[in-house]
Amino acid sequence: MALMPKRVKFRKSQRGRMFGTAFRGSTLSFGEFGLKATENGYFTDRQIEAARVALMRTLRGAGKVWIRVFPDKPITKKPAETRMGKGKGAPDHWACVVHKGKILFEMDGIPLEIARECMRIAAHKIPITTKFITRTHF
Repeated sequence: MALMPKRVKFRKSQRGRMFGTAFRGSTLSFGEFGLKATENGYFTDRQIEAARVALMRTLRGAGKVWIRVFPDKPITKKPAETRMGKGKGAPDHWACVVHKGKILFEMDGIPLEIARECMRIAAHKIPITTKFITRTHF
């Protein structure tokens, strides 16, 4: 099941600008360990789900995971082999805009080495560069 909003005010949105640093959601709020974005980019619903599945498989039921991003931006696409013009394409999938410094995932209740390995595997499913962070400095 893909992540997507229940309702949106507008079906289609403009791309906007992707620059600057995240101020909201840039510190660990729930867990002891986190995965922090080090560049700006889009993060689709499928990529979030792939990273979540990778985290859960590596954890094997231990610990707790928080997903700190949600895809609320509709990405449109025109059909293949369609001529230019005739308006904007239909919504294709959902994505969230991630700014540098945003915490993507948090986890707690597991040792540091296992958390680092879990986040490393999840980071491979994400199209932006990330870094592993901890609340307490070991």
